[in-house]
Amino acid sequence: MFRQILISTAVIASASLGFSAAAQDPAAEYPNKPVRMIVPFPPGGGTDILSRVIANKLTEVSKWTVVPDNRAGAGGTIGITEAVKAAPTGYDMVMGQKDNVVLGPYLYKNLPWNPTRDLIPVAHVAYTPIVIATAANSPYKTLADVVAAAKKNPSKITYGSPGNGTSIHLAGVMLEKASGIHLTHVPYKGSNPAMMDALAGNVDLLVSSVPSAIGQIKSGKLRAIAVTSASRSSSLPDTPTLAESGLKGFDVSTWYGLFMSKGTPSSIVTKVNLEVNKLLAMPEVREAILTQGAEPQSMSVANFDKMFQADFKQSKQIVESSGAKIE
Repeated sequence: MFRQILISTAVIASASLGFSAAAQDPAAEYPNKPVRMIVPFPPGGGTDILSRVIANKLTEVSKWTVVPDNRAGAGGTIGITEAVKAAPTGYDMVMGQKDNVVLGPYLYKNLPWNPTRDLIPVAHVAYTPIVIATAANSPYKTLADVVAAAKKNPSKITYGSPGNGTSIHLAGVMLEKASGIHLTHVPYKGSNPAMMDALAGNVDLLVSSVPSAIGQIKSGKLRAIAVTSASRSSSLPDTPTLAESGLKGFDVSTWYGLFMSKGTPSSIVTKVNLEVNKLLAMPEVREAILTQGAEPQSMSVANFDKMFQADFKQSKQIVESSGAKIE
């Protein structure tokens, strides 16, 4: 009888400990209500499409309810601000990208947040190479052609970008520094007007994300000269990298990833990271991302944080040297 009492007590104690551990771990029942995915750009753009691919698949495969919520404005920084202000419970996340998370604080005055202080990198989703292109009838066929012409006539060659201070503009700045040339930057209000002027020959070069330019490149109206990433774009496999074109070690791209507000429990961050990484291994998800001209890429929380911290530190000098600022 005494032995049975001891066994029963042990079982109760064990169950109680298990219940206590589950109650203490906020990820144990996460999520038990809808999760909001803030999209800091309008519907229909690249960030919006990518966000909905991930949100829809988390809902379908993981059986979570993830609801995209577009909060556009100020180059994506309004959506980031909303995520920073959200309660650190894991029920609000934002699809950030290099331009708004890393570059935004150096470009916009008086932002009420610092990314390394107020945000937690949760899951890297994809990166997008930047392409250097020109009109099909342009005399420039290779990077060597551009460099030779620019050295012969400094500042004469122009390049269009989707805006002052964007990662795409800064890729142009880094190209100038790495190749020892000086180009004239022509900023536009978005990728489409920059591309239209490149097609018309009003600017000599177009510096653009691959998703924005790939349609005109595939149609033969634009000629891709090089991509800025370390490896070739899956969407433009015949286009060499800048490193292959003579700028050894050149590696610049923009990236997309999920962030939560500082203070979110690490167990929830890890759970979301693992679920997103499972999706990124699925052929249909990879294909959906590749179709947009982006490259799916999973990372651990630690590796994403390491990349994010390094990019933020490096960007300060690049932005300052470019002279870019947004009032």
